[in-house]
Amino acid sequence: MIQPVATDLYAAKAPLEWAVIGNGILFTAQIPIGADGAVVDGGIEAQTRQTLDNLRHTLACAGGGMASLTQVLIYVTRREDLATVNRLYAETVSAPYPNRAAIIVSGFAREEMLVEMVAYAVIEETADGETC
Repeated sequence: MIQPVATDLYAAKAPLEWAVIGNGILFTAQIPIGADGAVVDGGIEAQTRQTLDNLRHTLACAGGGMASLTQVLIYVTRREDLATVNRLYAETVSAPYPNRAAIIVSGFAREEMLVEMVAYAVIEETADGETC
């Protein structure tokens, strides 16, 4: 049985939850959208910051934090953007670091997106279902 994590992130029109918890593991995929549901402008730096902010928010709503991360899969459309993503990631995630992979893809469902992150985290206490 999975438990959805209530967040105040933009409510997607697609049939999905921003995050769910099953057996103490949080599963989430985060993209660079703001409160209005639009992909943020400003290139890879702005998009990576927004994606990491959305991830941090989701983890907090689930009762965890960035230290709860066990694995992060980073997808980018341009190899040259990895240096920026790595710099911002290092400002946000501390040692001991979660396992991580970086993958170059040809594109995303939303054409203007440059980055997406899939993350897994251990959550010791689940949120009470209230929007964070």
